[in-house]
This record gives sequence, structure tokens and C-alpha cells, in this order.
Amino acid sequence: MPELLLNEEIYQRVILGMVPKAKHYLWIVTADIKDLHVAKGKRYVPFLEILSDLVQQGVAVRLIHAKEPGPRFRKDFDRYPDLIHSDLFERILCPRVHTKAVVVDGKEAFIGSANLTGAGMGGKSPLRRNFEAGFLTSEKKDLQKICEWIDTLYLGDLCAKCGRRSVCPDPIA
Repeated sequence: MPELLLNEEIYQRVILGMVPKAKHYLWIVTADIKDLHVAKGKRYVPFLEILSDLVQQGVAVRLIHAKEPGPRFRKDFDRYPDLIHSDLFERILCPRVHTKAVVVDGKEAFIGSANLTGAGMGGKSPLRRNFEAGFLTSEKKDLQKICEWIDTLYLGDLCAKCGRRSVCPDPIA
């Protein structure tokens, strides 16, 4: 049964709980992406380090986002060669993406309002976070539908007829 998550529950359950448990694949779709930092043991690290750790463990990571990340994200990205060189890490830019979703191994998904930012999904203080909501689900019919839709985006099936193709910085197909 779907479960509603609010505000910092998203960080606790999705970022700290769900994401590190990925064994086969992790798919993240977000409109905005920034230099998100998360707890790892007793310290905070760039979320990219968590993604790099997963890739090193053999987890395929797919990141789809709508705009180019800021300079701090790009600087951190360069610190993780596995994200640059591994075939297990895929990053797609699509300016029409406004969905926010995290899917782990096709068994659990979070779908909601939170972007992949500190204020959206990160460990910021409750006084500095955005007000966010979303649902965590393990319902097979929901998982099948969101996974098929993410695959459609990733494969570029919507690119040829996209009304924004002329301004797209990196068309998929």
C-alpha cells in the first residue's frame, strides 16, 4: 500500500533508507539537481559519493534531469571517476522532465514533489527545507508503469516529436 512521506521523512526513508539498499539498479528522475550532501556515517558527503559507491558495487545508476547542474555539482562530479568512466552510470538531460521519482530495483519507488537538491531531498534543517510531499510504493502495477515510462524517456522515444527539440542541449535520439 502506498505511504505518504512529508518533508524530512523523504530524506530519511528515500535518501538514507532506500537508495543505499539498491542491489541491481537505481533510477532517479528530477527536474532540478544541485550539490546535495547527505549523511554517510558520522559525516556529510556529496550524494554523488553514494552514487559512486553503488556503481562500485555493481549497481546500474540512471540519472535523468531537466537542466544542467550548477558549478559545485559539476566540480564534485569530477571527483568520482566511476561516474565518468563506468558503463553502469548513465546521465540523460531532458528539458521537459518535471517528474521527481526514485526507483530501486523495480521493487520500490518514491514519486513526489522533491527535486534532487538539499532543500528538496537533502539533510537540511527542517527550518531551511522546502515543504515536500510524495508517495512511497511497492505496488507492482505502479512500479511497472513508472519503470516503463522512465524507460521511454531514457530510450529517447519521445525525442523525435518533442516540441523543445530545437532548444534541447543534448537530444537522446
